[in-house]
Amino acid sequence: MTRKPALSATFIELSSQLRRFVSRIVQPDDVEDIVQETFIKSYQADLKQDIKYTRSYMLKTAKHLALNHIAKWDNQHCDSLDTSDDSQQSLRSMQLEDEVTSKERFLLFCRATEQLSQPVRKCFILKKVYGMSQKEIAAQMKLSESTVEKHIAKGLLQSMRYMQQHEHSSATIEPTRRVGK
Repeated sequence: MTRKPALSATFIELSSQLRRFVSRIVQPDDVEDIVQETFIKSYQADLKQDIKYTRSYMLKTAKHLALNHIAKWDNQHCDSLDTSDDSQQSLRSMQLEDEVTSKERFLLFCRATEQLSQPVRKCFILKKVYGMSQKEIAAQMKLSESTVEKHIAKGLLQSMRYMQQHEHSSATIEPTRRVGK
């Protein structure tokens, strides 16, 4: 019965050293789990037999658990390499879909800005595309900052409405309609 408190005290004393030791072997997310498992394994072993050198037993246990964890991870990822061709194809397909979606949204944005009045469009594009400040836009267009601010807000509101109304229609529909004109 007196061994169990000694084992717990040794673990508490050694836990920061165990964390540092294990962190050299495994990913940071896995360190705490391995340190906790070290205590559990040491405690179970101490129940079955008298551990004479508790400190070195815990360090060795932590080392073996960390190495086993790495080996399991390695085996899982080697097995997954066999199916990596499928996942690579799937990844390329998703990237292509994302690229197409991004281009469609950009075209929709361009169409949304085309429907803005000239001064609103110019203020909006200078702000959102070129990143100019309202003060710079006001100086360039010879307008008050208040007017520039209103134009930008109006451009944003009208563009958002346009994009929301037309978002569900495919970007390929618009060019097809133009061809028919």
